Amino acid sequence: MLRIHFTDGDLARVHLALEPDPVWETLLGLHQLTAPRRGLPVFAPWRRNARRLAEDHLTGPVRMLSALAPASAGYWPDFLTPGASADGLEAALEALHATPRVQLRQEMNRLADTHPLPRWAHSLARGERHVMEEVATAFRLVHRTIIAPDWTGMAGTTEADRALRTRVLLDRGVHGLLDSFRPLMDWRPPVLHVRYPQDRDLHLGGRGVRLIPSHFCWKTPIALAEPSLPQVLAYPVAHPPAWAPAVTRDRRPEALVTLLGRTRARVLAALDATASTGELAQRLNISASSASEHIAALREVNLAHSQRAGAQVIHTLTPLGTALLRGELPPHPPAI
Repeated sequence: MLRIHFTDGDLARVHLALEPDPVWETLLGLHQLTAPRRGLPVFAPWRRNARRLAEDHLTGPVRMLSALAPASAGYWPDFLTPGASADGLEAALEALHATPRVQLRQEMNRLADTHPLPRWAHSLARGERHVMEEVATAFRLVHRTIIAPDWTGMAGTTEADRALRTRVLLDRGVHGLLDSFRPLMDWRPPVLHVRYPQDRDLHLGGRGVRLIPSHFCWKTPIALAEPSLPQVLAYPVAHPPAWAPAVTRDRRPEALVTLLGRTRARVLAALDATASTGELAQRLNISASSASEHIAALREVNLAHSQRAGAQVIHTLTPLGTALLRGELPPHPPAI
């Protein structure tokens, strides 16, 4: 059990993350990839695709980040999840480079106590800059290749939770917000009791806490290990049955197939996560020309939107396309 102790000042400094945290999602996504637990079918389609991409392009980066944030150790260094990640991945990686050597050495020594480390990790503990640059590059590659392609879907699951918590906050205040996390957490003022793999007390001391709804977090929330740092609490969100595009494709409604045709319905479902033409073709195992043709047809009836970004054309669903995919079209008004 983790017991988080709040003062009045802490209650005034509780805030929700605005969007999924790229660093937390990258590391927790790797946990789902490298040490998949049973009973997590919601991640299975994503995991199959991510494994293939990792085997093809990310063997080194995945091993590097997994060595620093192992799924089985129960601890990873706090410098991997700096508070600057609230401003995006690049801001987080700048903070990563600026980690004080004393903190780097202490946290890497603690990690070494939990499991054996590769030789390069000892160089990182000594503050060798080229190794830290390799870690930053690994973050970029893993995030870009297996996390970012499904970012829209992840944002959807976390935003649904955020909308719920925001409404509770408006209606019932901070006490109501903290109480809304039952049964995951138990708010008994002034202490928030959190299901946790370790027994510890965390005194916020007026610093408050940033609550991070996380797509890949599962079962128990996660806090920073060092109590003196600005505190965050990443917590798991509920996943709708048809979260991932691949899940939607596997369970595509027959009515949608009848309306659009089987391949075009799959294209519509796959566009729930933004994709280039090539990425879409790869996801669905169809040719790029076929993907382009189906996207053009969806675009003609305002179900898809395409925009050039550099050398690529990026496709996504329009609000109408999203509503059709999720069965949320409003009823047609009666004729007058």
